[in-house]
Amino acid sequence: MTVLVANDTPPAIRGLLKRWFVEPKPNVFVGTVNRRTRDKTLEYIRRNAPDMGLLMIATSKNCQGFEMQSWGETDRRIVEFEGLQLIAETWDGSAEDPAGQADGADAADEEDPPF
Repeated sequence: MTVLVANDTPPAIRGLLKRWFVEPKPNVFVGTVNRRTRDKTLEYIRRNAPDMGLLMIATSKNCQGFEMQSWGETDRRIVEFEGLQLIAETWDGSAEDPAGQADGADAADEEDPPF
């Protein structure tokens, strides 16, 4: 199985991807294609839409059962940690946390608990 998550997909590339993949959500393509078809499709996309960001997750014979690759500008990046591929998000730390605390504030300092 192969999952492609694309950013800013041009109409021609979207049409090409819909030949072999279903699009359950905009810019997310899921399908079962052989490695050669997948590689040729990705090669075509990289050649004809070089500014498009693309994340690919595909079945592989490793301990995780899948491999990830990315091209172009994506919101997330692939990092390897002790042999495992993981997704890292950029986080500037300036936003409030889910409990409504600003950066550096400690929940123990509050007089009224949030619950």
